[in-house]
Amino acid sequence: SLFKWDGIGQRSFIGLENWKELIGDPVFWKALKNNVTLVVISLATQLPMGIALALLLTSRFRWTKLLKTVYVLPYMMSAVAIGMLWRYIYEPTFGLLNMFLEAIGRYDWILDWLGDPKVVLYSVINAVNWQFIPFYMLLFMAALVGIPLELYEAAKIDGASPWKAFWTITLPLLWPTVTNAAVLSLVGSLKYFDLIHVLSGGGPNHASELMATYMYKRSFHHLRMGYGSTIAVALFTIGFVLSMVFVRVTSRKQYEGGDRR
Repeated sequence: SLFKWDGIGQRSFIGLENWKELIGDPVFWKALKNNVTLVVISLATQLPMGIALALLLTSRFRWTKLLKTVYVLPYMMSAVAIGMLWRYIYEPTFGLLNMFLEAIGRYDWILDWLGDPKVVLYSVINAVNWQFIPFYMLLFMAALVGIPLELYEAAKIDGASPWKAFWTITLPLLWPTVTNAAVLSLVGSLKYFDLIHVLSGGGPNHASELMATYMYKRSFHHLRMGYGSTIAVALFTIGFVLSMVFVRVTSRKQYEGGDRR
């Protein structure tokens, strides 16, 4: 990040010039804002949905085995295959989503989901959530299996409702797993690349640009390896600092909660 290099010829040392350019680069700050949006929506969507599906599939439900297979399929697919699938869904003329909206008479909801700067980021985030919710579902299922059934039996004898048992037994015992899952979601959302690259390429007009896609473009499209490395170092630093702060805050809350109990 302290050099000017096109990836082929000689490198030349330029000090902090790349960092000065990065600070004044509006596209980088837009990409960072989009990354923060992806982080917030991922945490607010993937983890709760993962817990809900894990609770459903660890209960005595008739179609549990079939649903386990169905729900885990998106996580088993490659990002390129998922990107192509969602491109067919979002296609403005013959896409499944717009055809469905047309069939139910909601013509005012029909949009160019990957071509409208106002909605493209949320369209891509929806596909990202579809891909990664099964991962957190499996994570929480593994944690739920380790909770002793005697705790729920005792709570039931004491007259606790299923909702009360969830808040007083399930969620506190799941909290370490929730914390780990949140860190994975945070770091993964900050460095996410592949599905965004396949679906929108960061466009239109950088509306869905992320730091990773911008780093790729600067490095390999514009052959500015030094500037791309600067974005990479900034991406690592932001992810590391946010992860450490998040772990420290959640660990402190968990410790204080243990003291109160």
